[in-house]
Order: sequence, then structure tokens, then C-alpha cells
Amino acid sequence: MANNADSATNANSADNANSTADSTADSTAGSTAGSTARAQETDRGRWPVAEHHTLNFIDGRWRPSESGQTRTDENPADPRDVLGEFAESGGVDTDTAVEAAARALPDWRAAGPLRRAEHLAAAGALLAERAEEFAAAITREQGKLLGEARGEVRRARAVLDFTAGQARLLGGVTAPAEEDRTFAYTFRRPIGVVGLISPWNFPLAIPMWKVAPALLSGCTAVFKPSPLTPLTAALLTEVFEQAGLPAGVLNLVQGDAAAGAALVAHPEVKGISFTGSLGVGTAIHAGGARRLLRTQLELGGKNAVVVLDDADLDKAVDAVMAGAFGQAGQRCSATSRAVVDVSVREEFLDRLVPRVAKLRVGPGDDPASEVCPLVSGGRIEEALDAVAAARRSGARVLCGGAREERPGLPAGHYLQPTVLRDVPWDSETAQEEIFGPVLSVVDADGFDDAMRIANSVRYGMSGTVFTASQARAFEAIERFEAGMLHVNRPGVGAYAHLPHVGSKASQYGPPECSPQVWDFYTEWRSACISY
Repeated sequence: MANNADSATNANSADNANSTADSTADSTAGSTAGSTARAQETDRGRWPVAEHHTLNFIDGRWRPSESGQTRTDENPADPRDVLGEFAESGGVDTDTAVEAAARALPDWRAAGPLRRAEHLAAAGALLAERAEEFAAAITREQGKLLGEARGEVRRARAVLDFTAGQARLLGGVTAPAEEDRTFAYTFRRPIGVVGLISPWNFPLAIPMWKVAPALLSGCTAVFKPSPLTPLTAALLTEVFEQAGLPAGVLNLVQGDAAAGAALVAHPEVKGISFTGSLGVGTAIHAGGARRLLRTQLELGGKNAVVVLDDADLDKAVDAVMAGAFGQAGQRCSATSRAVVDVSVREEFLDRLVPRVAKLRVGPGDDPASEVCPLVSGGRIEEALDAVAAARRSGARVLCGGAREERPGLPAGHYLQPTVLRDVPWDSETAQEEIFGPVLSVVDADGFDDAMRIANSVRYGMSGTVFTASQARAFEAIERFEAGMLHVNRPGVGAYAHLPHVGSKASQYGPPECSPQVWDFYTEWRSACISY
């Protein structure tokens, strides 16, 4: 996943109990009025951001960072559209948020999963009511197409619904005892205060699949989103506030590396769930290792779609179009490589390249747009550097490879969808994550060579094969060194009830989503009772 300011965590200082109660009442009334106004403005794609949405949320109160510093949030489709100046937090803010979460932990843990699930269900109902507001906010600050943003909201709702339903299943087992008149059983216990550090590419769905299981498990949390998407994080936090979550159970700290480092270092934090770049993830793990900090790290991918000589090429092209250029390639499961049998390579390219060349790049709120902008100018530069490196290695650009510029297009972060051919399998472009709309087509000489190439990278997020052979499909599933596997379908997307998980350098620790997520947020206890 992209290394774009995903490493931070922050917090804010808390006031006394009386001022907390007053502030909570004021902010709830203000947020209700603000939601109505924003809903009326959504169709125009621009609206004034409510002041409290630019703040941190700590111990049940919206408040600025301790330092008073802020960071500008811009629309990547048109940087002239400034959403606001958002809190830029530091270590003091993080410490205050952790302390609030620690105070809230005993009562929240004692509430039990069924009562905790009631808050999740209430939050889900509010999210459904405000779905269009969330989608508009995601498009405005992250850039993705409005249809893609609506899909993300649906995904977040599915994760929330699934997680709430797990409340009646979050238990242990009974076991035989070795002595007479002894009852033996196991149960789960929340690990305590957790830090949740999320990226910008799915500013609602990824935080939701961290926040929801953290809360249902009985943990309290400090949520540190990417500084590139602070508004969506504030809206998510507000939904849980309005769902009646007790003060201190969920705390939001906006900011970057200083806040994140303090979260990792705080002794009250028992676990960090992080989605972002490999470099930041390994730094988090190394930084917490001395105190045995539990980590859950999802760290990106360099995903391959393998197209064999018996593949349905139309379906394969459809899948590659969706996987490589949907959301402008800015997702950890994006199709970055098409590993194509040389016997069908030319036919595959003949079907693919004209379709890619016709894709319309534009603002996410423009119904005519088919590919959204990248989230920042830095992402554009990294993608263009990857294309230049590919050329130096002998690859050819079949379409794209430059900034998208045309009359009437705002001066945003637009890149032409790009297809590269003759990309050496071991070149930098074919080995390293790009996180943009750039597809490398790599030649393979048969099934064994294709699988070797697919597994040659250090990452292992997803793997996909297109073939008419049932035997080769099952063999590919066995041989892929990746966590999420697909046959004859796009290699992106996952279900809320299946593990979102990678292999090799894409993942460390338990999966996200699915019942397996409890292995991060809880720890096992065993008990033997004589009677």
C-alpha cells in the first residue's frame, strides 16, 4: 500500500467531566444541523465542512490539537477546492487519547458483546441514513468515482452488519477435564486499548473493519486516519458518537507521523492494527517489539492476473480492466501485472489496449468519468517514475504513460491509464508496488512459468488465474503464494465474512474481516473449576 503519510496517530488533551458533558451536547446538536445542510449540498459536490469535523474527538469531545497546528485538506480532482484546515496532532494529543481509552476500558469490557453490538447496530442505521453524504465526502477528499464511493459505503455497512452479528458467536468451548467433578472451558478476553492506523485509499471501509471488531471485542480504541482523508474519518467517528458510544471508547486523532509514533510507543496500547506501506509497517512492528506489542499489518501487494492459453480472453480483459484501472489502481489488491501466455499475448493486447485508451479520466463527481484522479501529486510522480524505469528496462508503452491534460479538465492529479508490454519479470516495475493506473504485461511460457513469475515478488496479497481447465485452476490455487485467490473473476474485492489477508510481505498477524479477526483483538483464557 502506498507510503503516503499513513504512519501517523494523534490525540488531544481532555477536559474535566462537566465540560465534557456540555461539549457533547453542543457538538451533537451542531452535527445534526450540519448533516442536513451537507445533504442539501451533496448534488453540487461542494459544501462547507462543519467546524467540529476538522477537530480531534477525545473522551467524548471535539477539540483542536494541543499545539493548535493544522493541515490543509484538498480535493485531488481540483486542489483549488479546499475542504478545510484539520487538526495536526502530536504526541501530547495521542497520550491524552490513550489515557481516555484506558479509563473507558473497564466499563466497556464489562458491557459484554450483546450490549456492545447494540451500539454497532445503531451506528449501522445512521450510516445507512447518511450514505450519500459519506459517498460525497469520500469522492471529494479521496477522489474516487462517486459510484466507487457508494460501493465503499455499502462495503462498510456489510462489515458493520457482519461484525454486529458476531456478538452471539464470540465465545469459547467446553472441554473434557482430566479429573472428576471438574468443568473446563475457554473464553476470549479483549486485549485492551488498541491503536487503529488506516490509509487514504478506502477512508471508510478500512477504518470500519478495524473499528467495528475492536469495539465489539471489548477493546477501546484510538483511531488515527491518514491525514489525506480526515473528513471521512470524522464522519465515521461522529456516527459512533451519535449511536451513543460512551466517552473514551472511540477516540479520533488526526495527524501524521508524530502522532503515530506516540501511539506505537505508549505502554497502555496493547495492539496496533495498521494498513499502509511495508516500510512503515515494519517500523511499527520493530518499534513495538521491545514491549511485545501485538501487531496486525496489511502491507500492500504486487498482484498478478495469470492468463493461460485456454482462457476466455474477453472475461480476462474485463477483469484486468476492473482490477488495474478501477479507483485508478489505488488499492492493495489492484491488478498490477498481467502474466500472459505468449501464445495468446497478442490477441489479449488487441482486445485490451483499445479499451484502455478510450477510458475517460476526470473528476469523481463527473458522471462521464471512468477513471478517477490520484490522491496526490506525489502519487503521480511515483507512477511516472515507474513508467520511466520500465522504459529503461526495455518495456514499451502501448497507451498512456503521461499526465492527463485536456481543455476543461481541472488542474488535479490526473494520470492516463497506462499499459506496458515486454516488461521483464524481474524488473523494478514488475516487482515493486506502483499504486496507480499502470499495468505491466509480462510474457509467460506456459503454466509453470506463469506461476513462477506470479510468485516471484516479495508481496502476496491476491492471485488470479483465467483458464478453462478445472485441474489447472485448482493447481493454481494451491501454488499461488498469496492470501486472496480468484479463478475466472476479477482479482479485487472481498467479502465481509471472508478473511482479508495476504501472504509473505503483504501481511503480518491475523486477518481482517471474518471470524479470524478476533485472534487479533482478543486473547484466550482457559479455566478449570472443581465442584
